[in-house]
Amino acid sequence: MILKTNQRKQNQKDQEYTWNKIKMLKEEDGSSKKISSTFFITLILLGASFLTYFLAVNNNFSLNEEVDKSLSCGDATPYGACSLTKPYFCEGGILIEKSSACGCSDISTKDGESCTFQYKNYSQKNSLKYIFNGKTQNIDLTVYAEMADYLYRVPRVIDYGAGEKPVRTDFKLKMINDENQKELLMPLVVQIQNLANNSVDQARIAVSIVQNIPYNYTEKKVAFAGGQIDYSLYPYEVLYFNQGICGEKSALLAFLLKEIGYNVSIFYFAEENHEVVGIKCPVEKSFRKTGYCFVETGGPAIITDSSLEYVNGIKIKSEPEIMPLSGGMSLPGDMQEYKDAKTMKNIRAGNILGFFESGKFDEIKERYGLIEEYNLL
Repeated sequence: MILKTNQRKQNQKDQEYTWNKIKMLKEEDGSSKKISSTFFITLILLGASFLTYFLAVNNNFSLNEEVDKSLSCGDATPYGACSLTKPYFCEGGILIEKSSACGCSDISTKDGESCTFQYKNYSQKNSLKYIFNGKTQNIDLTVYAEMADYLYRVPRVIDYGAGEKPVRTDFKLKMINDENQKELLMPLVVQIQNLANNSVDQARIAVSIVQNIPYNYTEKKVAFAGGQIDYSLYPYEVLYFNQGICGEKSALLAFLLKEIGYNVSIFYFAEENHEVVGIKCPVEKSFRKTGYCFVETGGPAIITDSSLEYVNGIKIKSEPEIMPLSGGMSLPGDMQEYKDAKTMKNIRAGNILGFFESGKFDEIKERYGLIEEYNLL
């Protein structure tokens, strides 16, 4: 009897062991299937990520405004890739010089991780002031005397054939398209792109830098037609000498905005003998429905504000000659500048009076570092 009972208990244990074994095998099989599914999903995701990166690389890293800016530098170069501007490399959201990986331009040679070329000699440091979001800041830029000397020797004339008529736009393009000059202007563009990761803020910084360069004439003269005429500074010379007049500063700003990627023009007002920059923007926000927003360069001013008062109480009234210089992006339609420029226009016209006028004017003046009066020539 005791033997039968023990035998029965043993049989029960054997059955329980068998069923537990079967259960474990089923669970292990299910886990294997889950692991296999997870493994394949991971492979698919990795493959998609690699494909995205591969496509970006094979498009020369030129990504549009829809790219996730957290994964690219200020010029839209993806992390860990070379910029189209040599020798720059995107590292952690900042463009750094890395000629060992990215090479140099056709007119320069490697010098460590930097690049050098024939006019990059006799350096000095210039500090460039700008105002962004109401805060005054500075950019330190290394400039070179040998480049300034080279530009002084560049002829300011253009040879036209028989029957060809000189066009003002040709002279502006000549000023901003010099290949040697571009080599030493691009470091400033890169610094601006490192300060802000979106093109609108980059435009704001570029505008403010140029507006805050002191307004002043050069005393240089050049020989022309048996006499002498005033010497006109090229964009790089404006930076080197840290001064310029409206036409010279406008050429510098046009270059910077063009390289950031904007559609840019220059307005020339013959009657007032004045030049400003036009930057592409929505027609309803633009200067006299031209499709370009008015940007004063003589001193700190709000983008789109054309109600400024110049020396001797002069205001812009004539129609401009528009000189298109580059294609590219447009400013968006929701910038704070549009509202602030409209407010300033109303204040100047006397449509906003009393305490509110004073408070609003002080607020806007501080935001952009505005001045009272602007130079024309």
